[in-house]
Amino acid sequence: MLAIIGGSGLTTLSNLQITSRKVVRTPYGEPSCPLTFGTIRGRPVVFLARHGYGHTIPPHAVNYRANLWALHSEKVQTVVSVASVGGIRRDLTPGMIAIPDQIIDYTYGRAFTFFDSDATPVTHIDFTHPYCERTRELCITAAQKAGEPVIVGGVYAATQGPRLETAAEINRLERDGADMVGMTGMPEAALARELGLSYAAIAVVANYAAGRAGSAAGIRMEDVAKVLKGAMARVRNILEHVVEAYGG
Repeated sequence: MLAIIGGSGLTTLSNLQITSRKVVRTPYGEPSCPLTFGTIRGRPVVFLARHGYGHTIPPHAVNYRANLWALHSEKVQTVVSVASVGGIRRDLTPGMIAIPDQIIDYTYGRAFTFFDSDATPVTHIDFTHPYCERTRELCITAAQKAGEPVIVGGVYAATQGPRLETAAEINRLERDGADMVGMTGMPEAALARELGLSYAAIAVVANYAAGRAGSAAGIRMEDVAKVLKGAMARVRNILEHVVEAYGG
């Protein structure tokens, strides 16, 4: 089964025909919200709002372990994550959509693994390629079929939040090789890998990163909201084709 995790700007899927909702209990506490089951174009899908349906959970407080465990317990095999980012690279302008292929993790203090108990053996996962290439190709092909332009590839820098970054911090991320910056990419991707889930991300550029062209005077949240509103309509179009191709 395919699951979609929605981030800022995508707390609901308007094109999802809802059949049921389910509260899932996990060994790691409560997920962000009940899982929503339904269909898109007649194909089954599970939706989870990362920040809760009221968008009340900040990035650093999301229970990523419970979210991924809940999806895994419901026999989900593939996860497509939707997240908003700030554009660092010059061509990642507000409203653009990217399918990243790498991650740099700058988060701290988050519960980042399922293998931290004395009752479990030391376990290492290969994270050379943090996103599932098959699921990335599914998203890229879906965007092409939907007629929606996307930028293929890019390095996602995962920062702690909830504050946005300083211009100096963005300069550092750029020197490190980051192309875009967000707050929810980790540990979500690593936890998915630990559970054997095929995971890829659709990154929506909500704003220029701090200090970049167009943000010299600062980043206004009302501008971000306007960009996300328009871009998420395109994301929903892509997701329709993702679900159709996955179900086919």
